[in-house]
Amino acid sequence: MQLIRYRLSSTQTVVGITEDGKLVGYIPAELHTLLGLRSEELRTRLEQAAQGQVAAFSAAEVLAPIDGDTEVWAAGVTYKRSMDARREESETPDIYSKVYAADRPELFFKAVARRVSGQEQPIAVRADSTWDVPEPELALVINAHGEIVGYTVGNDVSSRSIEGENPLYLPQAKVYAGSCALGPAITPAWEITDPYSLTMYMTIERNGETCWTGQTSVGNLHRRLDELVEYLYREDDFPGGAILCTGTALVPEHPFTLEGGDTVNITIDQIGTLRNLVVRGKAAYKTGRSNGAEKNE
Repeated sequence: MQLIRYRLSSTQTVVGITEDGKLVGYIPAELHTLLGLRSEELRTRLEQAAQGQVAAFSAAEVLAPIDGDTEVWAAGVTYKRSMDARREESETPDIYSKVYAADRPELFFKAVARRVSGQEQPIAVRADSTWDVPEPELALVINAHGEIVGYTVGNDVSSRSIEGENPLYLPQAKVYAGSCALGPAITPAWEITDPYSLTMYMTIERNGETCWTGQTSVGNLHRRLDELVEYLYREDDFPGGAILCTGTALVPEHPFTLEGGDTVNITIDQIGTLRNLVVRGKAAYKTGRSNGAEKNE
């Protein structure tokens, strides 16, 4: 079972339930409303809605799996490779070693729903940045009660040149138009026996050829998933739920940088492949979103 957001009509967006890529039911509700339910209640509602009736739907109608007031947050320096990469870029490298080993994880705000790209929508690198990378991540879908209810694929696009100049520039390096993509679907947590056994792959295409490829295991994560959620919810609440990107271990080596026209493909076992075209700058991102009918709004 997987969940998708899709456009049922020009006026109605619903949460669809798929099995093996075929639509078997839907709930006429917004996803953030469902994230207000307890895990067991959500599971019961989804299983009741999945009636096994095969139906067709167009991939063009599938939206990013986030809506309403659901927020996207991210964790940093959760893999050793990420720590090494951040030390590589930074003029103050010691702070990344300290946060990697610290009890408290690094958590930062990433995006609201309207700023999240979905499948086949553009992602952007900043026009004022010289070194930019995708960051493929397992993203946790968390309900309002702090329970992990699902998993999706996340891309925490980042400017390494801006963050490397000064760690206090992290919000500018991480939070800007086109910096976040999620999708294509949510796999419920009860469908994945061991999330630490998942393998993650990334390929970057340029001019029709693969220019970078890599893979890793979520088992290399330095933090526990429930630990990250506990810190996120410790002194905050999320009535519409939250999506938490858990960090990356796939970091292209210096001096690789994303270019406009590249395509980033991120695959995670049991979840699917998120595919996005790269554009440079806010203007190109807005144009690309408009051409895609502003699929999240």
